[in-house]
Amino acid sequence: MTIAEPAAGNREPAAKIRKVFNIVDGASSEAADGRTIDAVGPSDGKVIAIMPRSSAGDVDRAVAAARRAFEDGPWGRMTATERGRLLVRLGEAILAHHEELSILESMDTGKPFKQGKADITATARYFEFYGTAADKVHGETIPFLNGYTVAVVRDPHGVTGHIVPWNYPAQIFGRSVAASLACGNTCVVKPAEDACLSLIRICELALEVGFPPGVINLLTGLGEEAGAALSNHRGIDFISFTGSPEVGTLIQTAAAKNHIGCTLELGGKSPQVLFADADFDAAVPVLVNAIVQNGGQTCSAGSRMLIERKAYDELVGRVAERFKTVRVGSWDMDFDCGPMINAGQKRRVEGFVERARADGIPVLAEGSVAGDVPAGGYYVAPTLFGPVPRSNRLACDEVFGPVLSAIPFDDEADAIRLANGTDFGLVAGVWSREAKRSMRVARAMRCGQVFVNGYGAGGGIELPFGGVKKSGHGREKGFEALYEFSASKTVVINHG
Repeated sequence: MTIAEPAAGNREPAAKIRKVFNIVDGASSEAADGRTIDAVGPSDGKVIAIMPRSSAGDVDRAVAAARRAFEDGPWGRMTATERGRLLVRLGEAILAHHEELSILESMDTGKPFKQGKADITATARYFEFYGTAADKVHGETIPFLNGYTVAVVRDPHGVTGHIVPWNYPAQIFGRSVAASLACGNTCVVKPAEDACLSLIRICELALEVGFPPGVINLLTGLGEEAGAALSNHRGIDFISFTGSPEVGTLIQTAAAKNHIGCTLELGGKSPQVLFADADFDAAVPVLVNAIVQNGGQTCSAGSRMLIERKAYDELVGRVAERFKTVRVGSWDMDFDCGPMINAGQKRRVEGFVERARADGIPVLAEGSVAGDVPAGGYYVAPTLFGPVPRSNRLACDEVFGPVLSAIPFDDEADAIRLANGTDFGLVAGVWSREAKRSMRVARAMRCGQVFVNGYGAGGGIELPFGGVKKSGHGREKGFEALYEFSASKTVVINHG
């Protein structure tokens, strides 16, 4: 049986609909009860694949396979160097299948093909980075009493659960799974039902390059079924989750009940703080790209443009002109912006836009949806609003779409208050030619990453990433992620 069966007119010809499977204990399998879910392409609203609708029983099998691989299989006996070589090999295999994986990623998410390609390149880099870092997680010794030697070593948690969202499935799979594997854990992955095709193929490649069965297990299914079963499973030793704050609360509650740790990356309302002395020529294209990339469906999207009042009119005028050139189309049109991931997300973004218009907030500019986009796709025109009142929902709540708010500020202290004045704290941008001020403001930002005179870093594989407040806790990316996916153990030796 399928969920939300589309009308016949919304189905691709049977030859174009691929059937995909779970990967558990090194083998492809259907859900135990045979149920399935239709995967819909957001560019045209048509079914592109049929996948298993996994349930708690399927999660039990996957967790058991991961436990066997960790405790009894060759993975647990491998040296860190051997594990690292496998990770590097998987990165090489991802690059060797770059075109295939990029098409899957773009078709499944709707993002422009050039961005799908960039995402797959970054995914390979995660496996390369953590593969070469696997044997470099060193311990330490602690001076203690005479006659004692104290060593601190790092151990893997065991079986880690990974709940991966639909906006950057390949990249977020890479950043969490590669770090976990480098530390010696085994993994059970539950991707979002909206986008998982590239991950299934990457898991197949992992088996082809020599990963032992059960080291990486992947289950497709609904969040409230398979996702809930995984996050609540007593056989999981650590959870990595990226998604909404609401679901993050459920994940953290489940982790607390089982007394395990978790990393949560839960979204943002990220500010770009622009002082009057900023280099506007450099800033304008970055400001626009930071909100239209991936259709604004990015946790770190620069969705608030905070501008020193005396430069407000000039800068919003320049951003508006750039905004008008933004083109929206299907993934294979390869424009600036693709569709929203599904009909519900399209309605959500349109709701924010309609309410802002009803509140009388001026529309400064809009991008354009190509006239020949496929019927049935989930397209939204990017919109620039301003000035947005500070208390308005558009200035405080995460839209998760291509909607940019322009807000003036009076001075440095006001800019800091405004930038920190939401429930989120993920990323911020600071634009100024004055080095001392840039450093002061960057240090005052309550968030996990700050970019000065730029925004984003091409994936930022080496840079620790995570948030504060409702943006979550814990850090992924960079070397710091290896400490999240391992635990310290103190060994005290009395040798007289």
